[in-house]
Amino acid sequence: MSVRSIVIHGHFYQPPREDPWLNQVAAEPSAAPYHDWNERIERESYRAVVAARLYAPDGRIAQIVNTLASISFNFGATLLEWLEREAPATYAAVLEADGASRARHAGHGNAIAMPYHHVIMPLASRRDKITEVRWGIADFRRRFGRDPEGMWLPETAVDPDTLDVLAAEGITFTILAPHQVEQAPADGSAGRYRTPGGRSIALFVYDGPISHDVAFGALLKDAAAWAERLLAPGKRGESERRLVAVATDGETYGHHHKFGEVALAWVLRELERRRGVRVENFAAFLARHRPEQDVKLVAPTSWSCVHGVERWRADCGCRMAPERPTQQRWRAPLREALDWLAGELHARFEREGGELFDDPWAARDAYGTVAGDRTAEGRGRELLELERNALRMFTSCGWFFDDIAGIETVQILRYAARAIELAGADAPRLEAGVLERLARAQSNEPGEGSGRDVYLHHVKRRVPVESVSRTEAHTGDPGGDAARDLLRAVLALEHDHSARAIAAVTELADRAQRDGGHIPFDAQTAFYRIRAASPPERAARLAAVAWRLGFADGEGEGARKGGGD
Repeated sequence: MSVRSIVIHGHFYQPPREDPWLNQVAAEPSAAPYHDWNERIERESYRAVVAARLYAPDGRIAQIVNTLASISFNFGATLLEWLEREAPATYAAVLEADGASRARHAGHGNAIAMPYHHVIMPLASRRDKITEVRWGIADFRRRFGRDPEGMWLPETAVDPDTLDVLAAEGITFTILAPHQVEQAPADGSAGRYRTPGGRSIALFVYDGPISHDVAFGALLKDAAAWAERLLAPGKRGESERRLVAVATDGETYGHHHKFGEVALAWVLRELERRRGVRVENFAAFLARHRPEQDVKLVAPTSWSCVHGVERWRADCGCRMAPERPTQQRWRAPLREALDWLAGELHARFEREGGELFDDPWAARDAYGTVAGDRTAEGRGRELLELERNALRMFTSCGWFFDDIAGIETVQILRYAARAIELAGADAPRLEAGVLERLARAQSNEPGEGSGRDVYLHHVKRRVPVESVSRTEAHTGDPGGDAARDLLRAVLALEHDHSARAIAAVTELADRAQRDGGHIPFDAQTAFYRIRAASPPERAARLAAVAWRLGFADGEGEGARKGGGD
């Protein structure tokens, strides 16, 4: 009996939002009731995918699963940095998922790496490509405790030189869209691409129609239909599919589609129950099926711009709100301004750094092993920070959206301003050169003026400290004190097994129900994990609490027998 492999990949990423002077995220009113968009999306998506609910027929929770333990995934390094600091439980669950998958797939983990910053690689210089890949590998190694086998490319933007850099740094595969690869194997297996440098790398191609219908269609509203699409036989005369791969933004689950993580968990459970189906990751599949067929690259291309990579340098017509009569002519002068600035900054770094480091570019690459390394001091560290800001000012989000006055573009201009400041005596000349070029970039928003005006009004004006700190008005904690009290009571059950501790949870849960509220997501998740780890006798004593917290009868037994992650 032939076996079909299914790989579902989630690309998890948010633009970096930290102020480059304060290293804190300012309040973003558009994300209300949360403090900022990172916090909002963590609540809606990241927290949900690592604790997805599987429901019993009566609508109560039957099981909570970490879906990342069953899907391929990558997280942007800057997002992981934020999660490690601001959402440590979610961050820990991401690392745990990779560990669980390694145990399940003979050492091949679900996590893959990404270039450190979300830059459009075909638009970067060879030297910057190398640094981004080396920083991404170093960050991955520090977090996951192993070398990455694969690497996701931002926006899947690719050209031959990028693949040569990946292969040279030991990356064995990446994932691309169907229109980016010619002569791909019909059975879904990886193709072999031979790079200009004489190296080779495996290219997986995701299923375009299924991925589109997960991200933008109705498949997350009909999980059974999604499962059937993944298992559908090939048309007459076609090769039987050995691998079916799906790739979407990770935020599809829970943020773009509310309860999308529930559909994902259901599909994974359904697939894992089917005979002749293997749910796995790309690295595990590649270990058994080495690429045998050479493929051709269509480049430069990306998954989110039908014009190649023009979305990040030209008014190509791709935008978020096509129904609005906006222009994106501002993209070209923005790219020109930052390209010019980068050239000036790199020259200064090489000139000054040559007096402080044996090899300034090797020092830059080494700096990324713990980005923000404290071992360099004085002017040497300032120069390395100059380069870090010069790299992150090319974060792709600055061009992706529809106006130069948007928060994403303002953010990359702040990185540019910080890099200019670190240039020292040359700063006034550099800023004047950037402003001259930005003056040709016109905003769509009345009153915002040109890119020069945006820089002077939104970038030069420092963020007040009070707008950076989180306040009670922006806790992002629905339910307030009552929700926090119930979570604390549940967490106490981990160490306090007394009847009094159980009664405290029961009372608070009953109060939440009487007040017409819902049992908080975090309290349910914590309880599930505590009960699943409890010995049978103690778990039985928690049955009444489980019912009050929304769980199905007998919940916990299945988890201890291997149902949960």
